Amino acid sequence: MATQNQIHLPIPPYFNPDTVGQVWRVPYQQRATEARAWAKNYHLQPASADKKRICLLLIDVQNTFCIPDFELFVGGKSGKGAIADNIRLCEFIYRNLGTITTIVPTMDTHTAMQIFHPIFWINQDGEHPVPAATNITPDDIEQGIWQVNPAIAFSLNYSYEFLAKHAYHYVQKLTQNGKYPLTVWSYHSMLGGIGHALVSAVEEAIFFHCIARNSQTQFEMKGDNPLTENYSVLRPEVMEGFNHQLIAQKNSRLVQQLLEYDAVVIAGQAKSHCVAWTVDDLLTDIQQVNASLAKKVYLLEDCTSPVVVPGVVDYSDTADAAYTRFAEAGMNVLKSIDFEV
Repeated sequence: MATQNQIHLPIPPYFNPDTVGQVWRVPYQQRATEARAWAKNYHLQPASADKKRICLLLIDVQNTFCIPDFELFVGGKSGKGAIADNIRLCEFIYRNLGTITTIVPTMDTHTAMQIFHPIFWINQDGEHPVPAATNITPDDIEQGIWQVNPAIAFSLNYSYEFLAKHAYHYVQKLTQNGKYPLTVWSYHSMLGGIGHALVSAVEEAIFFHCIARNSQTQFEMKGDNPLTENYSVLRPEVMEGFNHQLIAQKNSRLVQQLLEYDAVVIAGQAKSHCVAWTVDDLLTDIQQVNASLAKKVYLLEDCTSPVVVPGVVDYSDTADAAYTRFAEAGMNVLKSIDFEV
């Protein structure tokens, strides 16, 4: 792109990369004043004036995934993956402040009693599964290794019989669809908790963009349905229950919106899970409409990392294979400093 409100702006002096891995309060009023002055100084026009409309889709850039010692920190190969990713992401937002039309952060949003959390399941000894170390398969349920915890039925407002049938149907569907088996995760992205919040430095950059460009940040919540996982912001893992009744729906509104942009830039966590599955769902819709639309999608490979737990699991190869497939389908895989449309 030649010049749309001037690209590759400088990084505001307040940005400190050393604090990206920490949690702190964004000084909103101060940043708002600075953003207005920044826009005036660099002649930034409102986003509504953009001739080419660019969306920055940020997947789950939340404390729970991006801050060390939080529940599901994405360390990647280096052990500091999400921190380094978010430094580059903040710099990308500031440098491209005049060209990004809309920023859409997805917010993984959970409560305790969900199908992928320990309290949902129980064994014959009354114990809950060990998070991150437990996968639940149809065989596990058939053999009585794990069953739905009867005590949660009251709070979820379902009968135990319904939950038991649904849980068995659910893990069967995951197997049939070729998805990962049901993983019992640590409690994470808990609604109302600090882990649910955006990373402070990224929140600050997004807020600065909102004020400087007069562009309201579009938050997209996902994952609050107790009966299904929602790795992708575009659709849940399972949409129908055992009785063929809908339990969740595809986010068709967001899909349609993304396809209308001139470019969609995607970053966030984790490359192997929520990012890959969101991109995969977007690609599926693109191929149903017009395969050539894939070229409008830009994947910032240096602003995302795979799930790696040293000595336990490493999804690096899985993530890389997904990105190779996306590139072969026409999407642009590039580093954040090389973005240009």
